[in-house]
Amino acid sequence: MDSSLVCDENSDMDCPPSSEDQMERSNTDIGSSTPGGDSLDYSRTISEVSTYSEPSISDEPLPLPMRWPISKLVGRASPVLTKLRMKQHVDVLDEKPCNDDIANSELEMMKEKFSKLLLGEDMSGSGKGVCSAVAISNAITNLYATVFGHCYKLEPLPPEKKSMWRREMDCLLSVCDYIVEFYPSFQSLPDGTTLEVMASRPRSDIYINLPALEKLDAMLLEILDSFQNTEFWYDEGKQSSIACNSRSFRRVIHRDDEKWWLPVPCVPASGLPERSQKELQQKRECANQIHKAAMAINSAMLCEMEVPESYLAALPKSGRSSVGDSIYRRMSTPDKFCPDYLLDCLDITSEHEALDIADRVEAAMYVWRRKACMNNSKSSWDMVKDLMADGDKNHMLASRAESLLLWLKQRYPELSQTTLDTSKIQYNKDVGQAILESYSRVLESLAFNIVAWIDDVLFIDGSVKRR
Repeated sequence: MDSSLVCDENSDMDCPPSSEDQMERSNTDIGSSTPGGDSLDYSRTISEVSTYSEPSISDEPLPLPMRWPISKLVGRASPVLTKLRMKQHVDVLDEKPCNDDIANSELEMMKEKFSKLLLGEDMSGSGKGVCSAVAISNAITNLYATVFGHCYKLEPLPPEKKSMWRREMDCLLSVCDYIVEFYPSFQSLPDGTTLEVMASRPRSDIYINLPALEKLDAMLLEILDSFQNTEFWYDEGKQSSIACNSRSFRRVIHRDDEKWWLPVPCVPASGLPERSQKELQQKRECANQIHKAAMAINSAMLCEMEVPESYLAALPKSGRSSVGDSIYRRMSTPDKFCPDYLLDCLDITSEHEALDIADRVEAAMYVWRRKACMNNSKSSWDMVKDLMADGDKNHMLASRAESLLLWLKQRYPELSQTTLDTSKIQYNKDVGQAILESYSRVLESLAFNIVAWIDDVLFIDGSVKRR
């Protein structure tokens, strides 16, 4: 009698698998346990998030929610096996113990970091930690400092740091795969009936901005990787007294009094060839465009965050007292307002002074906006005319303050975050906004550093050729 028929008739009894089934299942496991090389770098799927969970008893794939956006967000590759699944197939693949130890150590490290995120950076577990949005934002910032904190040269990133950056950023960004919005959709059943159901899709801000940020990330790493066998080099800790560009507060080459340990670029006695100079200019322009794109995304994310009540409560009563009489007179003039000319008149000489002006102008902007939106209960015609005049003036002052703040940030792109931006990040509870803000902020910093390093080389090259 055929064994399959016996199993069908006695469905309650366990049937041992045939030798052909065992061979087919073994071949399937072996074939699926080695992901393709193209999917290791940037593929981030739902299955990879399970590396932080305990291994399940069954090795069958879990059913996914209906129409879940797995690879739709950033054009991801097909799901790859997690480290836990690779660990389960070690016996089948007969891998070496050293590879198993490396996989286990990486898995334990990721579990530890993810546990700290869940605890909100409070190791006591008492619930006094920060919210999830702030924890992930801090994790992205700390990861950037760990990977790029000691990079001062135009050279490729070390392989171990590049691998760490891609692996851990992939895990932190995987949270965005689960930030979705629901929308009404229609589903057709086999009998022809049409039902209206709620389907899910990535949230619009994540769907638009996250792929762009990942593309900018890859482009910045490609720019660094291109600096191999360069015709310039660096002298560690060499002191130089070449003048600096005071407009951007960046000491281009000056190393006499502070940061003397930073490397100084050197070029041949005759300078760089014209071909190398053009390549540097092209890479600088590319990094500069990346910096502008990342800064625009970061500004958009900060604008979408709610202004904390603590910041509004601490605002001064008058916008004029916030900015000072000299700035207020130039802002309230009936003539055409030129923020660039006003910044030239202020003669800002330090980053601390520029940041202080930015804080005061931003506070005055919110004071004038709040006064423009205030209503008055009196109904006399004179009072209405006064309110209309004051409202128009407050709107004008708020608009000019906003343009002045924008020009200030564009002139000094390395300016630290203002008090309002810091408060928004601290009190923000939207995880999606926190991820996009912190990711764009670190990419903005990296792009600015690359532009500055290229400027250092071009500045030295120009100084050598002018001799």
